[in-house]
Amino acid sequence: MKNRSLIAVTMGDPAGIGPEVCVKALSTPEVYNFTRSFIIGDLKVLQHAIKISKLPGVVISPIEKISDARFLRNRIDVLTVGKIDISNLKMGKLSAECGKASILYIEEAIRLAKAKKVDAIVTAPINKEAIHKAGYKFDGHTEILAKHTNTKKYAMLFVADKFWVVLATTHLPLKLVSKNITQEKILTAIELASEALKMAGKNKAKIAVAGLNPHAGEGGIFGDEEIKHIAPAVKEAQRRGLKVYGPISPDAVFNLANAGLFDLVVAMYHDQGLIPLKLTSFNRSVNVTLGLPFVRTSVDHGTGFDIAGKGVANPQSLIHAIKVAAHFARAKQLI
Repeated sequence: MKNRSLIAVTMGDPAGIGPEVCVKALSTPEVYNFTRSFIIGDLKVLQHAIKISKLPGVVISPIEKISDARFLRNRIDVLTVGKIDISNLKMGKLSAECGKASILYIEEAIRLAKAKKVDAIVTAPINKEAIHKAGYKFDGHTEILAKHTNTKKYAMLFVADKFWVVLATTHLPLKLVSKNITQEKILTAIELASEALKMAGKNKAKIAVAGLNPHAGEGGIFGDEEIKHIAPAVKEAQRRGLKVYGPISPDAVFNLANAGLFDLVVAMYHDQGLIPLKLTSFNRSVNVTLGLPFVRTSVDHGTGFDIAGKGVANPQSLIHAIKVAAHFARAKQLI
């Protein structure tokens, strides 16, 4: 039992599909057999999630501290943080109350991880508009985690079937991407990507770096970010002994990776990397925050307000996120 990784799973926005995918995932033999996982969230919301998910025999076991958890099959341990009035909870509806609750779950998970009381944390989806309504001016989990751990160099990694993606920038309006593309950021993304690949046992992995502009700028005709920032970052990474190539035209690089020529692509902005990744691996890709002092993974989807409360949400991405967290946690312990 103790050889299994101890993982805290945050429930996400109470009005979204987070509670449902959490109870579905933690009631599977896959998760039970290789981890000791528990949920940080709301007891009554999760009991409702079990009901709508039609999980016969699965029960919630409230705990006040991790040592109370028993990690029994079909018995999901829940550490309650905050309190949601379930009589007023409207599934699929955005609210400041749910936004605040989702932040409280994350903050508790971070506290436990920083204190080394858990091996990793896995997060169900939050709603950015809801957390803004609650007064938290973060763009997403990544920025929350970086702020609370005082992490300066971090990146979003997405682990998928055929290739992985790391983002040089995170959640930004498109009009601000070019201003935020710097040699330092790209080099940081490359180095963090290389470290993650080595932790995963991919010691001979090849990293491709996408250009920002059409045809990677075509020698400056369509933009000079490749000349000023991207190519110098690639050259410096190569000088440091990393197997990295680029900048490669963004309309070609993902096809090359999908064909097996590269193991990981460093994308310049969110949708450049995530559209091809989700096209090939939706519900099977996992978000990993690189650079943190602990392991954190997450699902590849949002709060799913359109299907919340219907019992139809797919837990596969969360199952994969928990498995990846356990793998990276074990690898990190060996370093």
